[in-house]
Order: sequence, then structure tokens, then C-alpha cells
Amino acid sequence: MASSERLLDLTSLAARASELERGRSRRILLACLLMVASGFAGLAYQIVWTQQSTSWLGHESAAVLAVVAAFFGGLALGALTLGSRIDRSARPARWYAGCEIVIGVWSLTLAALLEPASSALLGLIGPQPSATWHWFVAFFGTALLLLPATVAMGATLPAMERVFATTSSRNISISALYAANTAGAVVGVIAAAFWLVPQLGLAHSALACAVLNFVCAAAALSLQTNGATEMPAPRSEIARQPNHVLVLLAATGLLGIGYEVLVVRALSQVAENTVYTFALLLAVYLIGTALGAAAYSRWQSSNISTTANDSVAFKAASNRLRTPLIQALAATCLLGTLLLAGADEIKSSLISIFGPSVTAALAGEVAMAVIAFLLPTIVMGALFSHLSTEARDGGISFGHAIGVNTLGAAIAPLLFGVVLLPLLGLKPALLLISVGYLLLAARSAWSRPAQCAVLAATTASVIWSPSLHNTHIPPGGRLASYFEGVMASVSVIEDESGVATLHINNRQQEGSSATLPADARQALVPILLHPNPKRALFLGLGTGLTASSATLQPSLQVDVVELVPEVIDAARHFETSYSEAADRSRLHTMSADARRFVRTSEQQYDVIVADNFHPARSGSASLYTVEHFEAVQQRLAEGGVFCQWLPLHQLDLDTLRSIVRSFLAVYPNGSAVLATLSLDTPTIGLIAHRDGELFSREQVRAQLSAASSYDVEGFGLHDDLALLGSFFAGPRSLATFAGAAPLNTDDRPIVAYRAPTITYSPVSTPRERLLELLSDVEISPEELLAGEPNSAWNSRLAAYWTARNRFIEAGRDVRPTADVRDMLAQVRQPLLEVLHISPDFRPAYDPLVRMAAALAGEDSAAARSLLSELQQVQPDRPEAAQLLNAIDSQAQ
Repeated sequence: MASSERLLDLTSLAARASELERGRSRRILLACLLMVASGFAGLAYQIVWTQQSTSWLGHESAAVLAVVAAFFGGLALGALTLGSRIDRSARPARWYAGCEIVIGVWSLTLAALLEPASSALLGLIGPQPSATWHWFVAFFGTALLLLPATVAMGATLPAMERVFATTSSRNISISALYAANTAGAVVGVIAAAFWLVPQLGLAHSALACAVLNFVCAAAALSLQTNGATEMPAPRSEIARQPNHVLVLLAATGLLGIGYEVLVVRALSQVAENTVYTFALLLAVYLIGTALGAAAYSRWQSSNISTTANDSVAFKAASNRLRTPLIQALAATCLLGTLLLAGADEIKSSLISIFGPSVTAALAGEVAMAVIAFLLPTIVMGALFSHLSTEARDGGISFGHAIGVNTLGAAIAPLLFGVVLLPLLGLKPALLLISVGYLLLAARSAWSRPAQCAVLAATTASVIWSPSLHNTHIPPGGRLASYFEGVMASVSVIEDESGVATLHINNRQQEGSSATLPADARQALVPILLHPNPKRALFLGLGTGLTASSATLQPSLQVDVVELVPEVIDAARHFETSYSEAADRSRLHTMSADARRFVRTSEQQYDVIVADNFHPARSGSASLYTVEHFEAVQQRLAEGGVFCQWLPLHQLDLDTLRSIVRSFLAVYPNGSAVLATLSLDTPTIGLIAHRDGELFSREQVRAQLSAASSYDVEGFGLHDDLALLGSFFAGPRSLATFAGAAPLNTDDRPIVAYRAPTITYSPVSTPRERLLELLSDVEISPEELLAGEPNSAWNSRLAAYWTARNRFIEAGRDVRPTADVRDMLAQVRQPLLEVLHISPDFRPAYDPLVRMAAALAGEDSAAARSLLSELQQVQPDRPEAAQLLNAIDSQAQ
């Protein structure tokens, strides 16, 4: 009987133990899930708040890096100030729940605070701040604005570590929780970039994260155990070196984020630099870190099991791991640096294998991130877990350890991105990361072959490894100049014929030393449409050909705002290409963010011209928002004209619809013009007066007459028909074209997330998009011109527009060739038909005259025939008659 009772007692105890184990496992699972959710919200917040902050900070690298530094700084402050309190608390789950509530509440509070706070900080920064003042306000302004949330975020992981310590073996808590938190961050990055922000907008994305915070807070309270939990006494074997471990944690945080900053800059020369690019780079970085932490947790669990009866053996194994991890990190960072030189080839290979598609392009960017980030970040995750465990076993709280590590990370953007990169250059700064890790190894490591081998390889790489500039120089060409700046690398490349092109991050910008006529039109069209311009503002410099052409207009003062300072230096290379009549003394160039300058400047302008910024590039889409267009309107003087140029060769029509609708929301009487008749690089402009006035034919004529001081005809602006003939869509037609397309706003940056699609995988050619656009819109003289209608002249203008569209359509299938006969066979009949529609259309008349002149030497009869037809179509033009007389004189 007694034995039966004892058996029942044992069975009952076993069942109770089993139930406790199941409950403990459920709590462990819940704790890990909470860490995943917390990591998800934290990184999603970082993306949302970074994008929201650029509306007042600007897009200079100092500002963007300041947001990252402020974010890390807040996390460090939270871990350092709250970590020790949480460590002494008997109820760490309540601390965790409280932190999640603070994050969610402050996120909701920011929705109301952001606009007034942004305006105040904008006023503090000003239109052209010094680098020091800009960094100071950007860092401390962002830090204060986000402080309650970031401090609370910094305490969540230490709080959960204390909760986890009451439910599981303490030896695996740090690495397991860190891996779960980082895995959640990966999902947060991808979800925010590919779904949350595109679908919900920034404010609603933050709201969704706030809801997740509140859910985490409620769920965390179920993890609370009764009674206090105490930290064990420090292990004396490790406690001798706690300060040394903290130094290592700070240094590895500094070097790890420094590596990230520099690699992102290196890959910006080969990746597309869209919002998706940076999300994928960050995701791969976080994936590697999570894998490293998980691998360390597995190694730790395995060693705990195998040395369960020999704690000394486990400690020895643990101590021996630190130096190999540091050496491995130095080696993998070196390897990642060397592999960056082949990143472009890897991306191109994937696209050639799978064909041009969005999936292949994104896969190419992921592949580039993997070769640079994966191995180093795996080791980073393992090393952080190891050092944190060492610190905890030495009597240092996890909150203190992670706080010190994050503090080092907060310094990295400034040190590596702002100081070392422009000072040393990209490759030396990256190699310095590997050297920095080697210096962290124990002194005894310097006698080992592995340490010396990595150092020797790093030293050799300084001399023999490929450059990371990634500039593509054509055969026979040369690199005319190269600038490595904080924001971008800027180069000027000349081909074998001497034509120079400007490249920012290895991408050719619009214009070159050979494109003055086309570039000048982007300045002169809006300027000549203003009755009496005295001051003009250009947003974007590029080669400087457009802005300098504005100084052709007598007495016009021209201000130019350029985001990248090195572009201003590079533009000097193109000064010899400026029109001889340009007066550079009236050209004032400033380095500043265009959006911030427009919002903070007090100067009023008669004409504002915005460059055709690539809409898919990170940051550019903010220059196409309703808020920016409204700010531009405030900078216009009475009767002022605003022209926003758009690169149709880099835009799909759906994205264009959003931009057009956003423009019309501010300028409802806006119209559209063509910069040139190019089929391969079509550039269109949205143009309007500040207060919606129509344009005046008489004022246009007066302006063209006043422009006689320079060769306005050389830019294709022969007369009022040529200038007003550039229009192709009126306000009613544009409104119909835009339809119900979503507005591009600061809160819902539609363009930033939609424009990259055509960059990754063009589904149509620029000429196809131009022809489709022209077929979808129309314009009438009555909705364009003020004053009494002139029926005869209006008919000529309408015919000019029809001829222009027919001319573009005819050029769709033309194959350019140097053979005059072949070229004439392709274009003679279409161009003559165009001239029958509008004899005033010079772009069809002039090429035929030139071909007749080229043909005269070898076939005078064919030349005479063509010139005779031209005389019949356009008897008022003297060129055909003069050339025909010259041919007859030579024949005699």
C-alpha cells in the first residue's frame, strides 16, 4: 500500500513537473515571440521616422546619418539608464510592458507634435546651415523628438532578458533573445518597405506599430512570475576583466555600424538606390546578425550539455572563443571589402541569367548585399552574444552591455560617414575596419599565424586590391575628375571625342558638354514665358548648362541650389561648354537641400525651375510631393512661373499620373510642355503661374524680341509659335489624364515606392511612353492664352501642335544612319507631310534642307527635287531658295 502511495506521489510529481515544463516552454515561446514583435515594430518605426524627419532635416548625408545616430543614441541611453533598475526589479515583465506602452503612446503623440516641431527645427537649421550647425540641430533635434520612444526601446531587450532568466536556463537567454529580436527587425524592414508604407502611408504605419506595442504590453504581463528574481553573484574568473569586455562591446558596435555605413556607400555605385535597395541591404545585415546570434546560442547550449559536470571546462571553452571570433570578423570584413569590387558583375550576371525583371533586379541587389554583409554580420551576431554573456557573467547587467555597444554604434555614422570617408576614401576606410578588429584581439593573439595572416592580407589589399570607385570609362576615354564626398562619389568622364559627362555614384546625369541646346531650353522656356523676370531659382545644378543658360536673359539674377557639394566642383569642368553670351557673374550656386531651402528662404522669385530628378532614387520623390509644390508656390513672387521638369524616360505613366495630380492640386491651371523632341530621353515640364494666370502671346513676343541680345534661335526658339508650340497638354486634359491617381504626399510617398518598378524592369521604351502620353492628352489655344482670341493665329498654333505630334510619331521607326540617301528615304515623305500640316514647323523643314545640302555634291538633281518641294510647302523660308540658287550657280 505504501509503495502504491509512493508510486502515485511520484506519478503526481512527474505530471506536475511535466506541466511546469510545458508552462515554462510556453513562456519561453511567448517571450521569443514578443521579441520578434518588438524588433518588427522597432525597425518599422526607424524607417517611418527617418522618412518623416527628412521633410525638415533635408537629404544631406549629415542629416540622414544624424537620424541614425540619434536613434542609436536613444537606444543606448535607455539601456544604460533603465537597464540597472530593471535588473534589480522583482517584476521585469511590468517594466517590459511599460516600455512597450511608452513607445506606442509616444508614437501616437508624434502624430500631433511632428508638424509644429518640424517647423521649429526648420527655422533653427535655416536655408544654408554650416555643416557643424546642421549636424548639431539634426542630431539633437531628432534625439529630443524621438527620445521617449527610443529610450523605452533601448530597455525592452534588457527587460525581456530578465523575464527570460526566470523561465529558462540563463546561459542561453541573451543570444536567443537577441536572435529573435533581430529576426523580427528583418521582417519589420521588409514589411515596412514593401507593404506597410506603400499601402498605409507613414502615419498609419506608425499607428499599426503602436497597436503592436500595446498587444506586446498586454501579452508580457502573462509572463510575470511571483516573487523576486535575483542576479547570481559574479563569476570571479571573468569578473576580473569587466571593463575590458565593455571596451570590446563599444568598439565592436562602432566598427560594425561603421562597416555598414561604408558598404552601403560602396554599393550605392552599383545598386539602383531606391527605397527597396536600402531595405534589402539592411535586411541582409540583420539576417546575418540574427543567424550569428542563433548559431552562438546553439554552440552555447551544446557546450553546456557536454560540460554539464565540468564548469571549468565550459569557461575555458568560452574564453578561448573570443579571439577567434574577433579574428574571423577581421577576415570576413576584409573578404567582404574585396568582393565589393565584383558586385556589379554579380548583379549583371543575375539579370542576364533571369532576364530583365523586377525579381531579377532585386535578386541582384540581394546578392550584392550577401557577398558584402552576410559572413561579417554572422560573426558580428555571434561576437556580440559572446561578449554580452561574458559581461553578464562578470557581474555587468545586460542592459549596461547592450547600452555600451549601442553607444559605439551611435558614434559610427559621424566618424565613418562624415569624417573618415571623405578624408581617407572608401577602400582605405573599409580596410581600416579590419585593422580595427585585429587591434581588439588579445596581445597573445599577435604571436599566432591567423592574426599575422589577416594583417598581411589587409596590408596587401591597400596596394593591390581593386579600386571601389566603379567608374566605367569608355574605350579611348579618360577620368577627368573624381570627388569622394560624404553623400556621393562624383566623377566627370570624357569619351574619346572629348565629350564630358557628369556621373553621381557611377550614374550619368542628364546633360553633357555636347547637350547645350537641349539643356538651355529647360531654362529659357519658363523664363521667356514670364513677362519680366528679375530673379530665378533653379533646384538642381547638374552640369550647370541649364542654370548658366538662364543668365543669357539680360539682368536676370540666378540662384542655384544643389544637394551634393561635389557636384558644384565637378560642374566647373563644363564651364567651357557654356554659351559665350552667358554671364556667370549673375549665377549664384549654393549647397543645400532643395526642399529645406524652399521652405526656409525668404527670397521671392519670378521663375523657379526644378530639375528632372530621377524619381526612383532615394530622396528624389519628395521633390514631387504636394507639400513641396505648395512650398514652391510660397516662394514665387506675384505673377511668378514654376516649371517642374520630369524625365519621362525614367517614369512609367502611372507614376506620372500621381505627379501630375499632385501638381494640379496646387496649380489647377497647370499645363505641360516638351523640353525637346527627343524620343530616347523625352523630358516634359509641368508649368504654371503662381495664381493661375494664363500666358500672353504679346508678352512672349516681347520677351523674344528682348532676347535678341543672344542667339535664341540657336536653341530652337525661333518665334512665338516655336515657344508656345512646346505645350502639349492643357489643364483639363491633364486632369483627365491624372484621373483618380493617388496624390504623392509626405505621408504617402507614392512615387518613391512606385517609380522603382520601371527602373528595375522597363515594360516599355521611352518613345512608346511619349507617344502614348501624347495620344492621351490635348490642348487648345483658348485654355493656354489670355486676351482676345486670334482665330488665324490660333489655327496656326493648333496646326503646329498637330504637326509636332505627327513628327514625333514619324520618328518612332526611323533608324539613324550616316548615309544621307538612306536617311532621306526614311524621312522625306513623313517630314513633307508634317510640313503640309504646318509649314511653320521648323524641326521638319531644317533637317530636309541640311540633307539637300549634303546630297548636292553627289546628286544635284535629287537635291533640286527636294528643295523645290520645300519651296512649294514653305515659300516664305529663304533657305531652300538660297541653296537651290547655289546649286544652279555651281552647275553653270
